[in-house]
Amino acid sequence: MPLIAAGQLAMRLAAGSPGGIFFLFGDDEYLKERAAAQIVAAHLDPATRDFNLDQLRAPDTDPETLASIAHTPPMMAEWRVVVVREAQALAASARSRAPIETLLDRQLPGLVLVLLATLERSKAQFFERLKREAVAVEFPLLGDAELPGFLIESAAERGLELDADAARALAGAIGANLGILMQELDKLEHYVGERRRIGRADVEAVVSALPRQDRWDWFDSVTGGDFAAARKGLPVLLDQGESGVGLVIGLGTQFLRLALAATGGEQALAAALLPNQKWLASRVARQARRWSRGRLDNAIDDLLRADRLLKSSPMGERAIMEELLLRLEHRSGAAAAA
Repeated sequence: MPLIAAGQLAMRLAAGSPGGIFFLFGDDEYLKERAAAQIVAAHLDPATRDFNLDQLRAPDTDPETLASIAHTPPMMAEWRVVVVREAQALAASARSRAPIETLLDRQLPGLVLVLLATLERSKAQFFERLKREAVAVEFPLLGDAELPGFLIESAAERGLELDADAARALAGAIGANLGILMQELDKLEHYVGERRRIGRADVEAVVSALPRQDRWDWFDSVTGGDFAAARKGLPVLLDQGESGVGLVIGLGTQFLRLALAATGGEQALAAALLPNQKWLASRVARQARRWSRGRLDNAIDDLLRADRLLKSSPMGERAIMEELLLRLEHRSGAAAAA
C-alpha cells in the first residue's frame, strides 16, 4: 500500500481499529511517538492495557524473544500491541529481520505491531518492503515555515485559539524541537486559563527565549512594504546568528508565494501550500496586492543577484543585504504607485 500522511493515519484509526503492522519512520521523534500513542489508544482498552502492551528496543531484543512476544495472543481483549523502537536495527541481518518478515507473509489475528525507525536515507529492501506492505507513515522534521501551522493545529486540538503572530513568535523562540514546543504550549495554556486564546503578548510574557527580531516578522516587513522596519531589524537578525544566505532563501520562498498569489489568487496559493502552511494564504494574498507581476519577477532577480554576491563577493554580508533592501524598496514603491 502507498505511504499515507499523518492526518490519514488519524482518520484511519478514528474509523476503527484496523490492526496489522504500522511502520513509522523519519527524523521527528516527537511525531513518531505521538502517532504510536494514537495507535495504542485506538486498539487497547485502559482496563486491559497492561496485559496487552509490550514495548521493546530492537537493539536489546533478540529475534526469538521478539517472535515469542508477537505470537502471544491477546488477554481478555481483541488486540495485543507490540511497539518496537529503533527498528532500524532489525535490518542488520537476515536473522534479525526474520520475525518481521514472517509477520508480513502471514498477518496474525489480534496483533498490532508498531515499528519506529530512523532510516538515514537507507535503501534496504527490508524497509522498502515495510513501506509497501505495512501501514507506513513518514515523519520528517518540520521546516521553519511549517512550525507555526503545526502549533496552531496543536492548540486547536486542546480547545485553544493560537494567533498566527503568537505561533510564529513561539516557533522562532524554540525552533523545531516539538517536545519543548509542546511544553511551552502547556505553560501558555495554564497562563491564559479560561480565556482560551493565546496572543503574542502572552508568548512574550511566558517564553523567556524570544528573539529580539523575529525572522518571519522581518520577512513580512519586506513583502509588506515596511522597509524602515526591515532595515532596522536586519543587523539584529545578523547579530542573532542569521546568515545573509538564509535570509535570502527565506525571502525567495516568500516572493515565490507572492508571485503565485498574484497570478492565481489566494485559492491557488492555498492549494500549493503544505497542510501546515495553509494559514499563510490570506496573509500572503494581501501582501501580493502591493506587487505587480513584472515587479515580482524583477524582485526575484534581485534576490538571485544577492545570493550570488553573498557566495562570491568580498562585500560584507550586511552591505549586500542592505543593498538588496534598497532594490526591493524601489520595486515595492513602483508597484504601489502603479
